[in-house]
Amino acid sequence: MAEAVDVTGLVDRARDGEPRAVARLISLVEQGSSALPEVAALLAPFTGNAQVVGITGAPGVGKSTSTNALVRAFRSAGKRVAVIAVDPSSPFSGGALLGDRVRMGDHATDPGVFIRSMATRGHLGGLSWATPQALRVLDAAGFDVVLVETVGVGQSEIEVVALADTTLVLLAPGMGDGIQAAKAGILEIADVFVVNKADRDGADQTARDLKYMISLGRRDRTGPLWRPPVLKTVAARSEGLDAVVEAIDAHCSWMVEHGELHDRRLRRAAAEIEAIAVDRVRTRLGPADALAKRVVAGELDPFAAAEQLISGNLRP
Repeated sequence: MAEAVDVTGLVDRARDGEPRAVARLISLVEQGSSALPEVAALLAPFTGNAQVVGITGAPGVGKSTSTNALVRAFRSAGKRVAVIAVDPSSPFSGGALLGDRVRMGDHATDPGVFIRSMATRGHLGGLSWATPQALRVLDAAGFDVVLVETVGVGQSEIEVVALADTTLVLLAPGMGDGIQAAKAGILEIADVFVVNKADRDGADQTARDLKYMISLGRRDRTGPLWRPPVLKTVAARSEGLDAVVEAIDAHCSWMVEHGELHDRRLRRAAAEIEAIAVDRVRTRLGPADALAKRVVAGELDPFAAAEQLISGNLRP
């Protein structure tokens, strides 16, 4: 029997800044609780205020260290900060280490910081399927900034761009990231490039390569465009982070001026609605195993099978 949930009480306590209530609401999101529609309805009037910053990049570039340093920088500016740190799930056990909570332990006692690790649970794109709704919880709970750190990206894990107001792409010298950025489409999703571990050899060359590729990408485009800055940091020593925060704020101001912030949030809401609708349709349709057997046997083509599934007219 499902546990009764006092959703109204949870939302009220989350709005008052109670970490346990915020954590419980996110747990309901991850569990796909039947109370989610009620949670979403109560949260809706309080959303749309948080500045959402996506942090992505290849494994080993220092995403968690940079996130940790950014939390410190935003806190020094007096802002309440939440972090959603997405860790990959094991393809065998489904579990995840959730190690970002360990790496950000120096913020554990700060009441102005909330950190939540989430497992991908097989979801591709660099995020967990529950991330958009978890973000909604944190936004309504009154956090000024929400940092969303993805798993290490490759050529397809760029989903964070649909979720964030500003996307930071981290690179590091000596990892072939310049070539990878052009190949993977990472160049197109970045609002700010950060060359981390800039105390290593090759950092200047990586920054030059990025600036050159950015210039190539703008030659056939017209209208107002944001030119992604290329910044260098040593996150382990919190060097260069003030410039990153300034770039994030500048990008936010640019988006407001040109209407891009509103457009991005419209696209985010549309994608969220579509994902929920598709999930509900899939649940109502049920499994297609019987139809799949007929397609494999050559008795039915996949288009006809799909029509039968949608109509509910499952003929033998």
